[in-house]
Amino acid sequence: MAKPAKAVDVADSYAVRLMQHLVVPTFVIDPRRRVVIWNRACERLTGVAASEVIGTTKHWQAFYETKRPCLADLVALDRPGQLPEFYSEYAARGHNGLGFSAENWCVMPKLGSQLYLAIDAGPIHDEAGNLIAVVETLRDLTDQKRVETALKELATKDGLTGLSNRRSFDQMLMTEWARAQRTQKPMALLFVDVDHFKLFNDRHGHQSGDECLRALAAVVSRHAMRPLDLASRYGGEEFALILPDMDCDAACAVAEEIRCAVMALRIAHGADGASDHVTLSVGVASRVPGDADGGPDRLLGSADQALYAAKRLGRNRVICAERVLAEFAGLAQDGVQGSVPGPGGPTARKSA
Repeated sequence: MAKPAKAVDVADSYAVRLMQHLVVPTFVIDPRRRVVIWNRACERLTGVAASEVIGTTKHWQAFYETKRPCLADLVALDRPGQLPEFYSEYAARGHNGLGFSAENWCVMPKLGSQLYLAIDAGPIHDEAGNLIAVVETLRDLTDQKRVETALKELATKDGLTGLSNRRSFDQMLMTEWARAQRTQKPMALLFVDVDHFKLFNDRHGHQSGDECLRALAAVVSRHAMRPLDLASRYGGEEFALILPDMDCDAACAVAEEIRCAVMALRIAHGADGASDHVTLSVGVASRVPGDADGGPDRLLGSADQALYAAKRLGRNRVICAERVLAEFAGLAQDGVQGSVPGPGGPTARKSA
């Protein structure tokens, strides 16, 4: 029968002295998760002196404001199942033998600033297979992570307005359409277009036009309030909102709020043939995906037709695709061709 592992004197060993001078931030805990080594590089990274943590289980305080396990703790406890609970990126390199890797934003209370750290933690066993220590090493990837985040944002955001760009819109539309197919819940789409925007640019100049679009984008963005809502710049002076789990009536209410909020800005227009102030036309469509719907093309087409109808009816109004198409069909049955309901018709939401 194997003898119990003897206590390892880590204080004076060559390995400990070597570890203290490593340029890689490193700390070591024993099987009871008490810190036995906290090297100088770790002191510099965290702002926490070795004397504050040696012999304690308070190493978490160097990285987080509220108590939670560090990666070394999960190795010591052999709990790979908890990795997703605590880390945004992670990997278990082998059950009870090779340790874990992870990446995470850490609060770093002593420094007063967050760091994005790449973390590796591995166990050390004696000849009998008993755990005698866990070594955790740290790498500061904050600058790389910020550059990566900035590049991702550039790829998904519209440079002028800060809204999601057309590429992000297309991706989210397909994602939410697939989810609506699974849940059989309605999905709403709003197309928002600035009325007479070319005339605005001709009268006030393109710099004022850009300022106008930024102001309108801020209004549109405020109405994408739920986590899965998406406000985007669809192109030129046209915006689009994806509103999952929303029927046509609720979507029309959102559209009307946007229209009224833009009118409240009272951005001067005044070009010949336009209103005194900048206004919007909005086309609304909502649909529960059917068995024959392979994609969201019919939803896109309906929202686009509703926007076209809003323009034809005199602008500065919200039109719901389902209602206006039903009304056009009724007119066609009555033999009325080449005309649409006037601004006072039931499908039109007249400006205040």
